[in-house]
Amino acid sequence: MKKIILVTCALLAATTSMFAAKKSKKGQVRYLNFKPEVASIYQELAAAYEKETGVKVIVETAANNAYESTLTSKMATKQAPTLFQINGPRGYANWKNYCAELSDTELYKHLTDKSLAVTSGGKVYGIPYVVEGYGIIYNAAITDKYFALPNKATKYKSMDEVNNFAALKEVCDDMQANKDALGIKGVFASTSLKAGEDWRWQTHLANLPVYYEFKNNNVDLASDATKKINFQYDKEFKNIFDLYLNDSVIPAKNVGVKTVDNSMAEFALEECAMVQNGNWAWGQISGVSGNKVKAENVKYLPIYTGVAGEEGQGLCIGTENFYCINKKASKQDQQATADFIYWLYSSETGKKYVTEKLGFIAPFDTFADNERPTDPLAVEISKWMAKPGITSVAWNFTLFPSQTFKDNFGASLLRYAQGAKSWEDVKASVVKDWASESDM
Repeated sequence: MKKIILVTCALLAATTSMFAAKKSKKGQVRYLNFKPEVASIYQELAAAYEKETGVKVIVETAANNAYESTLTSKMATKQAPTLFQINGPRGYANWKNYCAELSDTELYKHLTDKSLAVTSGGKVYGIPYVVEGYGIIYNAAITDKYFALPNKATKYKSMDEVNNFAALKEVCDDMQANKDALGIKGVFASTSLKAGEDWRWQTHLANLPVYYEFKNNNVDLASDATKKINFQYDKEFKNIFDLYLNDSVIPAKNVGVKTVDNSMAEFALEECAMVQNGNWAWGQISGVSGNKVKAENVKYLPIYTGVAGEEGQGLCIGTENFYCINKKASKQDQQATADFIYWLYSSETGKKYVTEKLGFIAPFDTFADNERPTDPLAVEISKWMAKPGITSVAWNFTLFPSQTFKDNFGASLLRYAQGAKSWEDVKASVVKDWASESDM
C-alpha cells in the first residue's frame, strides 16, 4: 500500500510538473495601463482572455498623471510590464532600450496606415491602438446646394473633386460670394483666437507645416533634430489660415473674442458650411440647442494647404497611445504579449470590448464596417483611413516643445489676424520660440 501511494504521488507530481512546464511555455502578459477610467474594463478583458486561452494577463494601472514615474519604477522590478505604452517619438526616445521591434507582429501587419507607427531606422517600435482625427468638417447639404447653383463660377460638381488647396480656395471663395443664395453667413465658422481657445490653430493647424518639414527632410522624430524648425511651409500655413479668416462668418478683426463653442454652434445652426475640428466634435454639434445639421450630411475633407502632392493627403490621424512590448521580457512572455494584443483587435470577444466598452476607433483592417463606432465623424475617420492611395498626416504636434511655444504662436496669429503683426514677423517668432523652448 505504501509503495502504491508513493508511486501515485510521484505520478501526480510528474503530471503537475509537466502541466506547469506546458503552461509556462505559453508565457504571461503583464500590462501597465495608462487610463484609470478604463481599468475595470481591462480587468474584465484579462479574465475573458485567460478563460479563452489559458494565458494569464495581469493588469496594473498607473494613477492619473503618474504613468511615466510608475513605468520607471516598475521596469526596475521582477514584475516589469511586458506590455506598456509610449506617447510617440519622444516617448520612444525615453524608452528605446525596452522597446522590442514589432514589424513581424500580427497586429502591425493589420495596421491600416503603417505611417502611423512609431519607427526608427526603418524599424517599428510602437503600434497605435486607438486613433482620433481632425480635418475640415463640412455640411454636405450646403455644399450640394452650392454645386447645384446655376450661376456658380467654378467647374467643380462635388466635394469629391476638391483634393488640393487650389480647388478648395476656388470653391470656398465662390461659396462666400454666393452666401446669401446658400443661406449662410460665411463658408467657415469663426476662427477662435481668444486666449485658451486657439488650440485648433497653434497646435492642430500648425501640425501640417511641421509634419511636412520633418517628413520631406527625412528627420528622425526620435532625435535631437526635432529641436529646431525653419517653418519651411509657412506660406502653406498662411494659405489656409487666410482662407479661414477671409471666407468666414465674421470679420477677421473679431476673432479675438471667439471660442470653440461659438464656432461649433455656428456650424450646428447652419450659419456656415465648414469648420476645422476633430471627430470628438460630433457631440458638440448634435448637442447644440436648435441643431440643424443631420448626421448623414456631416463629412470630412483633409486640410489642404498647397503642398506639392497633397492630392494623396488624408486627414490628420494620430494618437498619443502606442503599444510597446518589453524586449527585456522572456521570449515566451513577449510572444504571449504579441498574441494578446492581436486577439484584442481580431477576435470577436476582443473587438466587442474595443468598440462597445472602450469606444476606440481602431486603426486595423480586422474590423468590419458594422464593428466600428457609428457616430458620423468616427465613420468618416475610418473611411478616410481605408482609402487607397491616401496617406494620413501624423500627429507631430506631440513634438512641439512646450505649451509656451503654442501660446506664443496663438498670440502671434491673433495679432496677424488683426493687422498688428506681419507674416514675416510671425514666421520669425515661430522659429525663434521653437528653438528657445526646445532648450529649456
